[in-house]
Amino acid sequence: MSWRLAWVAAAAALSACAAGPAYQRPALDMPAAWKVEAPWQEARPQDAAVRGPWWKRFGDAQLDALQEQALAASPTLAAAVARLAQARAAADASSAGLFPQLSLGGRVQRQKSSENRPLSNYNSPNFSTVQNDFALSFNVAYEADLWGRVRSSVDAARATAEQSAADLQNVRLVLASDLAANYFNLRELDIELDVLAQSIALQRKALELATARHDLGATSGLDVAQQQALLDSTLTQVDVLRRQRAQFENAIAALTGRPAQLFSLAPEASARTAPPVPLGVPADVLQRRPDVAAAERAMAAANAQIGVARAAYYPNITLGPSLGVDSRALSTLFDAPSLLWSLGVSIAQPLFDAGRTDANVAMAEAGYQLTVANYRRTVLVAMQEVQDGISGSAALDRALAQARLAEQSARRVLQLATDRYEGGVATYLDVITAQQSLLTSQRQLAQLQGQRMLVAVLLVKALGGDWQ
Repeated sequence: MSWRLAWVAAAAALSACAAGPAYQRPALDMPAAWKVEAPWQEARPQDAAVRGPWWKRFGDAQLDALQEQALAASPTLAAAVARLAQARAAADASSAGLFPQLSLGGRVQRQKSSENRPLSNYNSPNFSTVQNDFALSFNVAYEADLWGRVRSSVDAARATAEQSAADLQNVRLVLASDLAANYFNLRELDIELDVLAQSIALQRKALELATARHDLGATSGLDVAQQQALLDSTLTQVDVLRRQRAQFENAIAALTGRPAQLFSLAPEASARTAPPVPLGVPADVLQRRPDVAAAERAMAAANAQIGVARAAYYPNITLGPSLGVDSRALSTLFDAPSLLWSLGVSIAQPLFDAGRTDANVAMAEAGYQLTVANYRRTVLVAMQEVQDGISGSAALDRALAQARLAEQSARRVLQLATDRYEGGVATYLDVITAQQSLLTSQRQLAQLQGQRMLVAVLLVKALGGDWQ
């Protein structure tokens, strides 16, 4: 019995040596807090809560409807769902290796043997026979996973399935944020086009005034020419903005799974306000962002692959018992003399493979280091995106307040310049300059409002989604 105990102990020791390295998520240097300024206040989010439709915080019914269409009809999202189903099926298939594989086989044939076949005994001549052969067998195949190859394969497949689940969440987040970004870009252009429409109406009235004064001989034709040139320039800007708007509209159509030719959004020039976004501590981003989760699961899968590669150094042991019956007559198939069975263990120990196993282990280890680097890069990018969103939001809020004051000042300057021109105190160049300044201020205000909405969308995306 002592040799049996020794063999078991040796197998256990080898098993411990062959197992892949224990997986540990790399430690990262995380800041204790974000760099924030008023009016930001940090609040710890509920990471365990279900993340709802964050876009509803913007209070735009049209955006809500488009998001629902995208979630239902986006081919990109459908592909991610299919990849997740594929990964889960692969994990199930890999888990099957932990259990014995059972099979039932049968054979029914009628055969004729050759009378001229090679002799098995020189004293026993061959005869040609024609006979039936009925066989039924029950087979078992089981790989003794002493070195952890199957377990490591299962761990890798499960981690890959979890990575696909995180990828699906990331696709949803990216899809929703891309749609929201294109939508708010389009609405910002609607506001700019509305500003241009108001400016064109104002410039046409100014052209009528300049023309009337010229017809009365109060001014030269230069005033009319200057106003006409300003009007033509503004009309040109309308065409440019309409082209840009069409591009965003086509992008929204593609994101919602609809042909661009059959999709349109009516203009809407109402102003929008970005919702407040709660902030947690920086480490919360690691728990919330699906791309960070996917990168971490990729590390776990790559780590398990090292165990799979190392198991090739050790013998492959397969148990293959079988039980069956075989008879030349169907009536005696299940008689005791027809019984046959076999018990066997197959062992294959690699002796020389020209360095193939070493290369596979080195490749697996390098693959793990690659996933570690990708994980660190993903975390750093996440930190950067959140901090950019925080800093950008505060800066744009200040710029918006200043832009509103500038727009009010430009409007007063135009009124004063027009009154002075009509009174004959100022030249028409003052009116032209004031019109251009007002148009610039109004468009700048519209652009800053659009940028503020975009920064809010990108900040929600950077934080990993909404909090309930």
